[in-house]
Amino acid sequence: MIDLKLLEHLEDYLTEQRKEKFVRVLSQRTKHFTVATEDVYQLHNTSAVIRSCDVFGIQEVNIIEEQNTKNIDREIAMGAQKWVDLNRYHSVKDALKDLKYKGYQIVATTPHKNDNLLEDFDVTKKSCFFFGREMSGLSQDVIDEADCFLKIPMVGFTESLNISVSAAIILQHVTTKLKATNVNWQLTEDELLEKRLDWCKKTIKSYQEIIERFYQTQ
Repeated sequence: MIDLKLLEHLEDYLTEQRKEKFVRVLSQRTKHFTVATEDVYQLHNTSAVIRSCDVFGIQEVNIIEEQNTKNIDREIAMGAQKWVDLNRYHSVKDALKDLKYKGYQIVATTPHKNDNLLEDFDVTKKSCFFFGREMSGLSQDVIDEADCFLKIPMVGFTESLNISVSAAIILQHVTTKLKATNVNWQLTEDELLEKRLDWCKKTIKSYQEIIERFYQTQ
């Protein structure tokens, strides 16, 4: 449970503009959709995907690092890693198991399958969009466990897009379409409070000292 008195105390250290922005941004956040990147080699691609998730209101990103383990490129993510929750996995099987347990259907993004064109995708289903390695794409594990395949329509000679571009196109489309439905896609009240507290901690300097002083006076 969130300590509401602590949250109120911490938010006193924020400007009104910052508090209003937290509320405004959180009102557009969702866990109805999430994204998973599988062993992406180029660090800037993963960082750019995280940035797109922040831009389009995706609260959680799942990073699978079975082969490639690197730190997020802060310059390219533009601070988005502060506002988006990162879940890290050391194996794709662990990620698939956890995401399915959380109720997500596994959506394999690939230009080589035609089960669902982007424009026909059913946004009412809770979904995790998987993006694979730059050269080889998604692993066979993901292909085998996928509930559906998603393809961006292309009419040129090029058969694929950079994963960060693909992610941005897909997320812009599905989040816009989702918000036109009656699906309850927003964060729960408890999740909103948790993120407000989390973002306070990530924004306020010396927050740990402030928290310690707060509880000393209680």
